[in-house]
Amino acid sequence: MRHVTYSMGVSADGYVTGPDGELDWGFPDEEVFRHATEEVRGAGVHLMGRRLYETMLVWESIDQDPALAFPTHEFAALWRALPKVVFSTTLTTVRGNARLASGSLAQEIARLRAEPDGGDIAIGGATLAAEAAAADLIDEYRLRIHPVLLGGGTPFFPRHGRRVTLDLVENRPLGARVLHHRYRVVR
Repeated sequence: MRHVTYSMGVSADGYVTGPDGELDWGFPDEEVFRHATEEVRGAGVHLMGRRLYETMLVWESIDQDPALAFPTHEFAALWRALPKVVFSTTLTTVRGNARLASGSLAQEIARLRAEPDGGDIAIGGATLAAEAAAADLIDEYRLRIHPVLLGGGTPFFPRHGRRVTLDLVENRPLGARVLHHRYRVVR
């Protein structure tokens, strides 16, 4: 069965964005970028909300800039090819290899788990991940912990009022500043 994974960069105090939605603290170095590229390579589909979808639209054409390095071109090619499902109540169309969700998050995940295609079902965006976590749909949490304290913002881990036991599956540095932690949900 396909696993549902939630992966994002996170501050040391647990936030994916700062108090005003800022993301400038988590710009990846080359090793972190390569790690993110490998995660995309392992995904079979990516689920996201409108805000993350709009943020990631840059990857639809970014590799047309000849000044960009190889890892950027590789990530862009993988991202464009990856099927995406966008959850939005305001968008009526999406671009690239994306489609608007036709059912609830739980329905979409159940349908995707039943498909014979391989690869993880990746979830991006804290709001959508919080909904998936509240419904006990996430199998793995993957954090890239950056050495910054934001003091507030959007939390990586949802506040859904229930305890979830995790097993540490992987723990390693990415370069000199970022730590990667991968936890599997104990069921």
